[in-house]
Amino acid sequence: MSTVTAVATMKAAQVTGVGTGLEIVEREIPEPGPGQVRIKVQACGVCRSDELVVEGSWPGIPYPRVPGHEVAGVVDALGAGVTQWQQGQRVGVGWHGGHDGTCRECRRGDFRNCRNQQIAGISYDGGYQQYMLAPAEALVSIPDSLSDVDAAPLLCAGITTYNSLRYAGALPGDLVAIQGIGGLGHLAIQFANKFGYQVAAVGRGSQNESLAKNLGADLYIDSKAKNVAEELQALGGARVIMATAPNSKAMSELIGGLGPNGNLLVIGASFDPIEVAPVQLIIGSKSINGWAAGTPADTDDTLRFAELRGVRAMIETYPLEKAAEAYARMMSGKAEFRVVLTM
Repeated sequence: MSTVTAVATMKAAQVTGVGTGLEIVEREIPEPGPGQVRIKVQACGVCRSDELVVEGSWPGIPYPRVPGHEVAGVVDALGAGVTQWQQGQRVGVGWHGGHDGTCRECRRGDFRNCRNQQIAGISYDGGYQQYMLAPAEALVSIPDSLSDVDAAPLLCAGITTYNSLRYAGALPGDLVAIQGIGGLGHLAIQFANKFGYQVAAVGRGSQNESLAKNLGADLYIDSKAKNVAEELQALGGARVIMATAPNSKAMSELIGGLGPNGNLLVIGASFDPIEVAPVQLIIGSKSINGWAAGTPADTDDTLRFAELRGVRAMIETYPLEKAAEAYARMMSGKAEFRVVLTM
């Protein structure tokens, strides 16, 4: 069943091969198969993880591929067997783009770690296009009070910071440090504040202090001027340090700032190693944990909490036709702080 009649083609920003960059092309509007939903895309966030497609660092990607895993739109058509969604319903798709339901992890309800997890924009074409297909189980409904542009970054950056923080072991009043005031960090500061933590924001340079405190940080530590670990220890040690900036050297230097039972929570993706001496972890029973996004159920919690407590990303918008420019802006590190394509 389809609501598209007169328009047979659509615009898409695709990567034709490794290193070719993004180009705008005309594609046929796809028809949903069994268990799929077609989404009319209204907005799609441009995430640093899209580099995995554009630069080809994710193995086995079949090209051409349309990136994008922060997708906000409306249900446009339903494939056979899909009954849980309705045409015209506002929906989103994030990093978790589907699971097999049969692997060991799925059979135990751990869908986030499905061994055959699909990722929107990597396993199948994502949201840098006017229409896209997604498995029905990958969708989440978007609250009416959240605009498509506001919702998009919450579908990856938002859920990653919210979901990892709520399971990190800190209690209200505990000291939680957020390293990095960027696309992830500026959302993490807001969530940490709303969770009731004592929030220490860690950034490079004094220019970020005012922004960090406006976002909800109780104090600001300039890593260029002070030893962050010593500053955190002077406050009793952090229960959680969330590392959002993809800098393994900087992450290594944070470990000394953990308090007893402290947790270095790594969400900034980097390929070089974090260095730690075993004794740093043994004394005080400290740990290092990585975290990636979450399931659509977790995304639903993120959106409802953001709606309830007013957590919003700072966003720069670009039209789909300028997808390459938007991607370059995001990769430059100069965007404040998330980039979103509008259709």
